[in-house]
Amino acid sequence: MRFALLAALLALGVAAPAAQGAYPTRPIRLIVGYPPGGSTDIAARLIAQRLAAVFGQAVVVDNRAGASGTIGASIVVKADPDAHTLSFAASPEVAIYRALVKNHPYDSLRDFRPVTLVGRVPFMLVVHPSVPAATVKDLIALARAKPGALNFASFGQGTSNHLVGEAFRAAAGINVVHIPYKGSAPAIADLLGGQVQMTFDTVPVVLPQVRAGKLKALAVATPKRSALATDVPTMDEAGVRGFAGGTWFGVLAPARTPAAIVERLAAEIGTILRSADVVRTFNDRGIEPAGGGPAEFRAFIESEARRWLKVAQDAGIKPE
Repeated sequence: MRFALLAALLALGVAAPAAQGAYPTRPIRLIVGYPPGGSTDIAARLIAQRLAAVFGQAVVVDNRAGASGTIGASIVVKADPDAHTLSFAASPEVAIYRALVKNHPYDSLRDFRPVTLVGRVPFMLVVHPSVPAATVKDLIALARAKPGALNFASFGQGTSNHLVGEAFRAAAGINVVHIPYKGSAPAIADLLGGQVQMTFDTVPVVLPQVRAGKLKALAVATPKRSALATDVPTMDEAGVRGFAGGTWFGVLAPARTPAAIVERLAAEIGTILRSADVVRTFNDRGIEPAGGGPAEFRAFIESEARRWLKVAQDAGIKPE
């Protein structure tokens, strides 16, 4: 009996690494918590295509939109921890919700195993042409002269550009009114119609409207000027020192996924992100390629969660 037990344990010890080494053994499902067509979805599809070529298995993007990305993320939390179901998640469902939601269905640092940060998508501050402001300083002066008269649109309560707007309000010391929408498209539609006066949105979304003269670009919320709009100053250059804001996305696996698989995924995605054609495609869409290992991504998530908690607290936003 003892020999049989020992043989069984040895067999298990040999089988586990072999099983991990064979990953993936079937198609991978990459869950995106947003509709098709946005920056997160575009990046996910590009990474999925390249991973499929590396692994010799299909990598299928599954869009499960709703609740600021948390519907999609919740599916991955409940999945088998074998990395055949992964989350391609963005900042709202990974970091921002921790500042805004009391009883959340998951804890992003407990129920996920971070794999790698894939990319960052900076925001541009734009205003309707009717707003008498040619610079950020003009806008701040106008807002101070007319407290509560200006509105800023967001993708929705608790979304990335909502909190970036709140951070700007605090940094500038102004009183502007938040108007939440159900996504970027309706927010931009009302901004174009003049129902709201300003918003922060991704560069690729607003730049065509800026070039058409339908919106005015005041600044990009990045440390460096955007390669897509080199004539638009950074917020720092515009006088709001150290201000940066945008969204980001990365890959996460269920919490108990073996470390060897997670490390391999991070390495393969890192190689993809360094390839010239992927860098070019990302840059053309206003996405800054990232990368890094699981430990780096976990530390980044923790840092982002602390940052947005402070922004929410300073803005008087209480978790609900």
